[in-house]
Amino acid sequence: MIVKGDIVYGIITNITGYGAFVTVQDYSGLIHISEFSDGYVKDIGDFVSSGDRVKLKVLEIDHEQKRLQLSYKCLNKVRGVKCEVPKYTIGFKSLRDMLSQFIKDQLEKEE
Repeated sequence: MIVKGDIVYGIITNITGYGAFVTVQDYSGLIHISEFSDGYVKDIGDFVSSGDRVKLKVLEIDHEQKRLQLSYKCLNKVRGVKCEVPKYTIGFKSLRDMLSQFIKDQLEKEE
């Protein structure tokens, strides 16, 4: 028996403008568009396609009508930085090598 909070696998059966329908065992479920991402979702097709097998979290259950409300974003969040990380050279130059540049920089600051 499926309970609220369970992690289940389902098959995407249909995609609409407001969500995706899923079959989980003998239940039919809906992943509302707001449950795909914390950000703006322009196209659900960017996340899933019909026929995909997806891992989902159960948010609500109606056992009488065998319906589920499901979340994709709870288990499939993309974490991390969405930009290019600057490249740095790791290491150092000795004081002897950098002394003339350091003095030059200090003199420029005083002017």
